[in-house]
Formats: sequence, structure tokens, C-alpha cells
Amino acid sequence: MPSAGIAPRRAVQLAALLAMMVAFTAQLVGALLPVIPLFIAASVVNLGLDLVLQHKQPGLLAVLGRIRFDVTVRQLLRDMLILVGLLHIDGINPLEEQAPLTITLLLFYGTHFVCQAVAVLVRRTRSLPFVTRNIDASALRLSDAPPRILSRQTGRRLLRFSVPTTTGMMLTAITTDAFWGGIGLAVSLALSAGGTLYLGTWLLPKKRVAGEKQALEWLDNWLAEYRPTVGMYFSGGSSSAYQANMWLSTLASLDGNPIIVLRERFMVQKIEATDVPIVCIPKVANLMRLEHSTLKVLLHPANSGKTSQILRIPSIKHAFTNHGESDKLSSCNPYAKAYDEVWVAGPAARDRYQLADIGVEDKDVIEVGRPQLAPIRPYAGAPADRMTTVLYAPTWEGWDGNPGNTSVILAGENIVRELLADENVRLLYKPHPMTGSVDPRAGAANTRIQAMITEANTRRGGARPGPEAAAELARRTEELNALTTSAFRKSADELERMRLQGTPQEGRAAAVDAAVTAWEAAYWNSFPEWEHRVITTARPGIFSCFNEADVLISDVSSVVSDYLSSEKPYAVANTSGMTEDDFRANFPTVRAATILTPGADGVAGLLDAVRDPGQDTLAAERAELKEHLLGPSDPPSSVRFNQAALDLAAKADERRVRMENRLSGIPGQRSQEDVDASETAGQESNGASDTTATV
Repeated sequence: MPSAGIAPRRAVQLAALLAMMVAFTAQLVGALLPVIPLFIAASVVNLGLDLVLQHKQPGLLAVLGRIRFDVTVRQLLRDMLILVGLLHIDGINPLEEQAPLTITLLLFYGTHFVCQAVAVLVRRTRSLPFVTRNIDASALRLSDAPPRILSRQTGRRLLRFSVPTTTGMMLTAITTDAFWGGIGLAVSLALSAGGTLYLGTWLLPKKRVAGEKQALEWLDNWLAEYRPTVGMYFSGGSSSAYQANMWLSTLASLDGNPIIVLRERFMVQKIEATDVPIVCIPKVANLMRLEHSTLKVLLHPANSGKTSQILRIPSIKHAFTNHGESDKLSSCNPYAKAYDEVWVAGPAARDRYQLADIGVEDKDVIEVGRPQLAPIRPYAGAPADRMTTVLYAPTWEGWDGNPGNTSVILAGENIVRELLADENVRLLYKPHPMTGSVDPRAGAANTRIQAMITEANTRRGGARPGPEAAAELARRTEELNALTTSAFRKSADELERMRLQGTPQEGRAAAVDAAVTAWEAAYWNSFPEWEHRVITTARPGIFSCFNEADVLISDVSSVVSDYLSSEKPYAVANTSGMTEDDFRANFPTVRAATILTPGADGVAGLLDAVRDPGQDTLAAERAELKEHLLGPSDPPSSVRFNQAALDLAAKADERRVRMENRLSGIPGQRSQEDVDASETAGQESNGASDTTATV
């Protein structure tokens, strides 16, 4: 079921195409008859419409390009029709007046194509084999990018530079004086030729960045100087960046020198604010240079087609951390057996891998907890003398079409309707960002739910925070954006962004954490406690919503496992078609949950249990399930995670020693500790020869 806005948008696009075709037809008719007013009006409207569509509907014009009617062809046709029209206007001499105009027009197009060629050369010289962030790359001679209209916006450049030509030609059509056409063409020619010369300065040594060989040598030297030990590897689409972002703070807190390795250039700007150095290496051949670095461990929050490429490096140990744990099959992907270790939160995930029988050996499963759950506050008791805040955070529909993946389609509206009917409930609705990306029914249901919540707010009223609350939120937003958002010129390319995003200021990470905390407090304080909220933006994050809520309603997903760290009541919607007993048996994460039917049966009982602890019969079971899912609280997850990274790094060291021993012809396989002990003994034995290979 298409969304409500698609049909009108398509109608507007079709109307725009039709208007352009009509303009071309009118221009042709006006040129041949000739009908000068029609000819002038059609010529101006035709060019103006193309200029507007270049800004408002570039995708629509891309469709015309696929049928070989691109911007160059369209503008050339417009100019040819103008010349034809001038031929039919009395008072203009074709040989003495129009011939020079035609020659100048050809020169203008010649400079346009030369500018295109120069733009291609400039773009090639400004493309390094890697992209960095949080690294001082000034040695690569990074410079500001040329204006976009010259280097990348071919269509807009031609259309804008053609405006003086069209204006002059129209004045010639009105006055029958070729002087005005000549002036317009001269201006267009000067703009095009001048722009080409200016763009060409980026090919001179002063503005030219390092070549590929020099750049790769610089990367090798930087790796040797920084000596990374542990990193995160990530590859994915633009909507998947959250999978990496959830691990940033954990990675930054590990012992050693952390690094982030990406594969897609666009992903460099999708990674949230962090002080950890970021290196994006798109080509496999260049990626292999990491084998000769000091990098020992790479963490993988997601599987991708490019994961197998980094797994080819045997000197690096690889751990699969996933981006969340749930009872879904995606949490037990057979691809996991490709990694050296699989890091999970607690015993439940270990059991899940063994039950799945996908080839992951139990010895390779390491329980590390979920260190990023530290900001979630524990249960503080039932809401007293205030509204009950319910967080409804359904997951998305997934790739396999299973109706049990998301409750949005079958149960979402019923659940929301029941909650909105309770005058003492404040609803926070935070759908998964990918809702509706596969199944249009989910997107349509999501739209209807948001409309229900908006309409429900119109029936509520009460005191609202004063203007100082909004002012505080605006101030905190500005402060946070200043720390987390890099402001770039519209013309900035990735090399200019590399220069601007060099070594971060000392203490920025701590400042960002403090700013996020202050912003979240200001956000919640800026709304009245009786107002329902639809939250579809990245901020406030899901953990902040956890802290605000008294109870969670969700689906079988990692959201449930994470929320359990608070030990607050929660409910899970059963849209799988299973009986409740089978549902609980198949999905251990719902063992301590209230189960809701597609018709929202169970909502009233859930709210009663939240408001009256005496009716909450699942409290003890939640505490037990929390440890089963997330592991023990002592030692803290951050400590266990860090130790797992150190242990895996030690295994990488041991392998390197074994390989060096084999290459040097020394029999036996000894650990790093054995090698160090042997070296010490050799130094104490009066200079006796020591044939032990060292790292």
C-alpha cells in the first residue's frame, strides 16, 4: 500500500515533464511560423523550468538522461531552436549577423566540453585511495575543493552559463539587433572559459594533493607511528551506521590504541562523534596493508559481503560482537563461525548458538556482557502520583516476511488505541528507523499510528513548560551540534573534510558525553508530562527513552534484552501465530514478559502491574532473566569486555611468534611469555648466544 504522499508527488513530476515537452513544442512552433511572443515566452520558460528542476527534481531529470535526453542535449536543442527562430525573423541578416552568433555559440559549447574534461581530471586527482577522520593528514597536501558548479555540477553549470546567451538572444528577437545576442554570448563564453581556467588551477602543483603511491606510503608510516592494537571493522549501507555507532564508546575505552576501519567512503560521515581514528579503505588490495601493521584484534558488529575480505588477514584476530542480541535467527547466523571468537552478552546467547548447531564451537563463544548498557538506570519503583509512561518501541519487519518480526502491522494500532484510551498513560512511540523499508504495510501502519497519537494530543491539555524550557533546549542543541556536527561548505569534497576533521581537540569525547546528557534532560523538560511523543529522530536515543519509561512494549528484538538491564516491567506482542506457551518456549527473552495478543489483550493487566507492585508477579523472574541474558553484574561488563580484547590480542601475539619461529627455522611453538623468558635468561648468561626470535 503506497504512502499518501507518493501519488501527488508523481503527479507533480509528470506535470513537470509534460510542461517541458509543451515548452519545447511551443518554442519550435514559435520559431518556425514565426510567432515572436510565443517564441520568446517558450524559450524563457523552457530554460527556467530546467533550472528549477535541476534544484527541485534532479532525480526526474536523471530519468531523461537515461533516454539520452540529458541536460546537454536539452540545452543544445533549445539554442538550436533559438537560432532557427532568429532565421525567420525579418530584419536579422543570416550571413552578417547570425553567422557570428552561431560561431560564438559553438565556441561556448567548446569551452563547456573542455571544462568537463578538466573537471574529470580534477576529480581524479582529488581521490585518494583512502579517507581518514580524526587523523592529521596535512602531509598529504590537502586543499579546499573547487566550486561544485565547476567540478561536479555539469548540468547546472551549463544552464546557468547559458542564461546570458538566452537573455541576449531574446533581446535580439525583440529588437532585431544582433548586438544584444553578441553581448549575451560573450558573457556566457567568458564565464565558461574563465571557469575552465580557474578549475584548471587545481591541477597545478600548489593545489594538487599527494598521488596514490605517496598516499599509501603515508598511510603505512601513520600506522607504524600510531601502532593500533584493537579496532572495529564495519561495512554496510547508509541506514546501517547505527550498528557501528553503538560500539563507539566501548571501543574508545579499551586498553591499547583503537582504530575504526571502514570500507564505504560515505560511511566516514555517518559515524557519530568520536575521538577514535577512522580509516576508510575501499580497495581490497590496499586493505591488505593492515597485515603489516601492529593491529591485533578487529571487532565486527555486523556481517557484510566485504567482511570476508578482511578475514583473509591471518595476523589479525576477529571477534563478532553483533549489534544486538535477540531470539531471532539473525542472532545465530552461520557466518559467525568464520570469526575466531563470538562475543555474546550472557549464557542465553551461548545456549542459543549451541541449540542452533551452526558450527560455532562453544569454546569460541565468550561472554562479555553489554558494556554500552551502563547509562540505563535501574528500576526505581512504581510511578507515584504521576502519569504512567509507556514506551512502545516495535522493531521492523525484517527480510523474511515473518509476521512475528514486527507487531506494527497486526497489533500496533490496537496496542496504541488501548494505551491512548487510558487517561493516565503518556505514550512514547519510537519505531525502528527501517520500518516500512521492506513491507509497505508496515510503513502504512506506522503512519496511521503516528496520526492516532497526534490526534490524541489534541484532546489533552494542561500546563506546559515556560519559554525558558524551549530556550534551554535550543541552547543545549546548539552546544551539542557544535561538538558533534562538522560544518562544511557546500563545495567541500572528502579531501577538504579530511583536512577539517583532523586530530580532535583534547577532551572532546568527555565534552560530548556531558553535552548529550544535558541535551536529553533539556529535551524531556521541554514537554509537558501529559503529552504523548512520537520519536523518529536519532535523539533522544533508545536508552534515554528507557530511562523515561515505566514500562516497555516491544517485539522479539535486542531492545527487550537491553531494557531488561533496568529490571522494569515489559511486554512483548505475539504476532507469530504461536500459542503463548509455544511463544515463551521458543523465545527465552519473553519469559519474564507480559504477552500481548494482536488484539492488544493484556494491556490493561500490564498497566495494573506497573502501577501496583503487589500485582507485579514477574519481578523476580526479570532479575533472573537479566543475568541469564546479560551475564553477571560483577565484574562489570566493561571490565569483562576489555579483558576479552586483551586475551584475544595475546592469541594474535602467540600466532605471530609461532610464524616467526617457523620462518626462522626454530622448531617448536612457544608463547610470547616463553620467548620473553628465554631472552631474559640469555641476557643473564654472560653474553651467551641467544637464537630465540623476538617480536
